[in-house]
Amino acid sequence: MGQERVRTMEELASLSGISRPTLSKFFNDPNSVRSSTRARIEAALERYDYVPNVYAINQNRHLTRNIGIVVPFLADPFFAEVARNLELLCSGAGYNPILLSSHGDPDREVANLDSLRGIRPAGVLLAPIGRRSHRDALDAFCGDVPTVLFDCDVAGVGDAMFGTDHFQSTAMIVDYLARTGEPPALFEMRDAPNPNANKRRDAYEAAMRRLGHEPMVLAVDGTGWAFEEIAHREGGRLIAEQGLPTNTVLCSNDRLAIGFLAAAYESGYRVGIGEGHALRVAGHDDHPFSRFTCPSLTTVSQDYDQIAGRSLDMLLSIVAEGARPAAKVQTLFEASLVMRASA
Repeated sequence: MGQERVRTMEELASLSGISRPTLSKFFNDPNSVRSSTRARIEAALERYDYVPNVYAINQNRHLTRNIGIVVPFLADPFFAEVARNLELLCSGAGYNPILLSSHGDPDREVANLDSLRGIRPAGVLLAPIGRRSHRDALDAFCGDVPTVLFDCDVAGVGDAMFGTDHFQSTAMIVDYLARTGEPPALFEMRDAPNPNANKRRDAYEAAMRRLGHEPMVLAVDGTGWAFEEIAHREGGRLIAEQGLPTNTVLCSNDRLAIGFLAAAYESGYRVGIGEGHALRVAGHDDHPFSRFTCPSLTTVSQDYDQIAGRSLDMLLSIVAEGARPAAKVQTLFEASLVMRASA
């Protein structure tokens, strides 16, 4: 009987009962595992037809000074700003940043990681697409290459994750809006591409109930990353249909708020505070353009510098020590309220 063909290390781990990190360690240096474990792996290799990935084997032997930076959508100003910070920090640390965008496509995300694998990077900084990411493929890559996630987490994937505490940030702006006027409705996409939107919705609902208010979620149709266009269309529709349950609208992110502001303006609604204003509008993220909307946008500022800086520090520490963390490290930073003219 011929050997059973096994294509990936994940399949070999599942069939043999030997963990993937142990297999990776064996293929990197057979003498690095216990003799009993080595015997089990050699027995599995006799039974299964598996050829290990040469790039994975050589990963720790011939490291380059390259660091991959993968973001889900580079045209999104949030990711553009974080990527800009990371590029400068990588260069300052003596590494070559290689920036790739997945364009919201999980297949392209995997292709980007495969491309990086081919150049044997010292490590990778990954902002994953999130719910639609191919988790097994991401996990396989992270098993071979030191990888730190930022902005969005994928459970069990990567050595560390740095991002924003969305429950703190969202609760803070809900508290502010409810304290200074009518309680806010949450304007969001029903099928948002980034799972952080789900965290913000949960945080919004919890904050509203804690304050004694019934949550008011305005979930509109729309897919992809054209947030401004979706908010402009659906916000205009809600205004025209008089479908707003309150005069205060908290948008799930600043890009949605920008589209909503345009819809309000075109509908003849003045946005801001005080006499003569019909709506208050706020967002989340402190988008680089939010200072220059009309009126300027009240929002929550994520800590770009900390997210970028600590992500790279952790990755460089892993590279310098030549050892991966025993357990995934997760660090969430608090955001700050930015009060501007729109609310």
